[in-house]
Amino acid sequence: MTQDQAPQVPTPPMGRPQLRQWELTVTAVADAPVNMRRVTFTAPDIAEFTYRPGQAIVMMLPTADSEFGRRDYTIRSFDKDKGLLAVDFFMHGDANNLTPGPAFARDAKIGDKINVRGPRGGASFREDADWHLITGDECCLPAIVHILETMPAKAQMHVLVEVDNIDSEIALNDIREGLTATQITWLHRGELKAGPNDFMADAVGRFMLPHGRGHAILIGETSNVRKQRQNLISRGLTREQIASEGYWRPGRIGGHDHVED
Repeated sequence: MTQDQAPQVPTPPMGRPQLRQWELTVTAVADAPVNMRRVTFTAPDIAEFTYRPGQAIVMMLPTADSEFGRRDYTIRSFDKDKGLLAVDFFMHGDANNLTPGPAFARDAKIGDKINVRGPRGGASFREDADWHLITGDECCLPAIVHILETMPAKAQMHVLVEVDNIDSEIALNDIREGLTATQITWLHRGELKAGPNDFMADAVGRFMLPHGRGHAILIGETSNVRKQRQNLISRGLTREQIASEGYWRPGRIGGHDHVED
């Protein structure tokens, strides 16, 4: 049998890239606005950590049945010089029956260790766009704030944030000086329950697309993100101009959803 006659062995499909594992140690725990709990970590090799603001780490968190479950949490900040990485946990749910993330944040103590992988995720700022749109609900605020902190100050940024009411707002305009081209709009749900609905999709539908090449970061409840994505595509944005991730959905346990059409 010649080489040309030899049977062809199919190339195995490429799997997901292997995420690097880190053992993080808690260095500080504090409350953060609004209804957040901030846990700060370090690691011996943390100087090797590289990421894009808006990305997440996969945390192996203890569950109620004494097992461990993976949960994606967005990086709130990273100070390479000090070797500190912070994550904000949204303290939702019944205080006596918290899900693994809030329960970990409530009970975390200095010196506690946790295994994580990452970073991962594509919902991050793109400098090659003329204008930018970010949408999200209250659980997305750590990502939104970190992107605003780290993007070019003069970037033309439009931010739509869905919260219960005015008491759930935070001073995004005071995050840093020079955000002269940033427009922030708070959308109050009022009596509307957080979750699958048309609230943010309707707001995106009312958003007037600026001139030039735009880039949208859509994060929040998965079905709501999908509706927003479909709206922007129907109005002329390409799929490459939209980064969309579902941070949560009813009944979902685990990581973020990569949202496509």
